[in-house]
Amino acid sequence: MTGDPGPVGRALVDAVCGTLAEHADPLRAARQRAYMKSDLPYWGLTSPVLRAALGPVLADPALRLATRAEWEATVRTLWEEAGRREERYAAVALTGHRHYRAWQDPGALALYAHLVVTGAWWDYVDEVASRRVGPILLRHKAAVEPTILSWAVGDDLWLRRTAIISQLAFGDATDLRLLADVIEANLQGTAYGSTFWIRKAIGWALRQHARVDPDWVRRYVASQGDRLSGLSRREALKHL
Repeated sequence: MTGDPGPVGRALVDAVCGTLAEHADPLRAARQRAYMKSDLPYWGLTSPVLRAALGPVLADPALRLATRAEWEATVRTLWEEAGRREERYAAVALTGHRHYRAWQDPGALALYAHLVVTGAWWDYVDEVASRRVGPILLRHKAAVEPTILSWAVGDDLWLRRTAIISQLAFGDATDLRLLADVIEANLQGTAYGSTFWIRKAIGWALRQHARVDPDWVRRYVASQGDRLSGLSRREALKHL
């Protein structure tokens, strides 16, 4: 259920969709849709054009969402009613806008899980995992870690990927036990361990951590033997 975004939220949704339509590029849109294998069509905006178009709309004081419920309902409405893929990108951008930083806490995880499960593709999932879920995990580890662990063993492929890559930006603050737990729940022989998206995520998470602790990554890769897929192993050791 999306809930009622209210008059301001509805006006924001309409303004976002109208602004994106003004920048449509049909030729680029067709190429983008083919590349992303997207069920939704595109408007054809490049990433810089998308950011520039959304900036003034999301920052408009007249379109400022006053309550958490209004913010979440507006995100969900923009997401569910999207007729173009960029409108869903806009919903993700709205979740992370500076005006709504106060609501980046464990209470937002249900919303982010919904975006991950219903988005079910890497362009949505990776942004939500690393730039929304990750920062909440870092600030509220005790409260959020059980959710991450449950996602890592759950029924949804994309929530599992989210759990694996949620610490991508943590650097020295990475919880190695948590990283190992979510990886080991998804190695070869597990429910989704043979899928590309999981094997790639494992390698990516390890490669990223190798930037700050290459010795740990080497030891970890060696310790997993054949349980770690060739793709994951190659990605993990790519720059070592």
